[in-house]
Amino acid sequence: MKKYFENTEIAFALKSNSELKRAYFLFKMIANEPLVRIGTAVTNFCIKANLPVDGLIKYTVFDHFCGGVSEEDCLSKVSKMFEAGVSSILDYSVEGKEDEKHFDEAAEKIIKLISFSKNNKALPFSVFKPTGFGRFKLYEIIGEGKKLSPNEEAEWSRVEARFDKVCKAAFHNDVPVLIDAEESWMQDTADMLVEKMMEKYNKEKAIVYNTLQMYRWDRLNYLKGLHNRAKTKQFHIGMKVVRGAYMEKENERAIEKGYKSPICVSKMATDENYNNAINYMLDHIDTMAIFAGTHNEESSFMLMNLLKEKNIDINDNRIVFGQLYGMSDHITYNLAADGYNVSKYMPFGPVKDVMPYLIRRAEENTSVAGQTSRELNLLKAEKQRRKLMF
Repeated sequence: MKKYFENTEIAFALKSNSELKRAYFLFKMIANEPLVRIGTAVTNFCIKANLPVDGLIKYTVFDHFCGGVSEEDCLSKVSKMFEAGVSSILDYSVEGKEDEKHFDEAAEKIIKLISFSKNNKALPFSVFKPTGFGRFKLYEIIGEGKKLSPNEEAEWSRVEARFDKVCKAAFHNDVPVLIDAEESWMQDTADMLVEKMMEKYNKEKAIVYNTLQMYRWDRLNYLKGLHNRAKTKQFHIGMKVVRGAYMEKENERAIEKGYKSPICVSKMATDENYNNAINYMLDHIDTMAIFAGTHNEESSFMLMNLLKEKNIDINDNRIVFGQLYGMSDHITYNLAADGYNVSKYMPFGPVKDVMPYLIRRAEENTSVAGQTSRELNLLKAEKQRRKLMF
């Protein structure tokens, strides 16, 4: 298994020598936790003070983790990747703007991206976050079962309308839409709304995909319950299956509020939960579709083996492997070279607006055990293979 993902010649074939050096330098920086903390604080200060840091950010961390400042700007990278068998998912990664004007603009942007992706095999999915279309607090209030004020009722109707408008566009253009998961205390409301969209638009196949964060111990039961409802109401289930991205925040809130943490007790339990969800979905692949979002070699290899065991074609369009742009190229490109369906999430947007996303990527790489050192070791191996001096 390990050797399969160690072919760095395939993994970094698209990187020039200078790009390889820049990636190595960047992950060296990210490996230094105090440096990431200081860099994050300085960057935030510079942006708030309107200091001219766009250029520096753009040619370092932005270029590595993002496709460009606009969808058109991403196209050269999208085409280059597609030649290597890797699709792209354009992810408009502008966050943190909570007003009706920005929510409407976000929905229109996703509809534009769906149209942009139509009939382009290199762009097989669209994507959005629930909080891109409505206030976090509103999802939370509904999830707690509190009565909405008349203004909140009207506000929620507008959130539903945005979801419906986007999912309808996905349906009519035949471009499936991946809806990201967020914090557990707003997720029940998002799940309810996404299920409503699945019931409406997934009658023939999966067009609307929800996301399962498998570091939550309750998600496998949620999937099974959803499956029972889908059988009764006769709709297909699309799921992006990931481990999760809000662990510290989830555990801290559980301690603060005095309830049982929704997070699995260990990394091993999370891995087992993830693998069980993949297994369950493959057993019901006639009415399900899987987007396996993982940077984990063991889970990727397990899915490869399960496809073989269950006699499922490796290019069955109901099964897609996914990684983030700028990370885990050793998984992405080695899978693609063997004919598996693989997509990269490619964030884009104005440099300053994408900074919250980039800061999260840097912090995640610093905090996830072994992730940065793995990237560095692979880049170093490719440097040695090319006989490059750094």
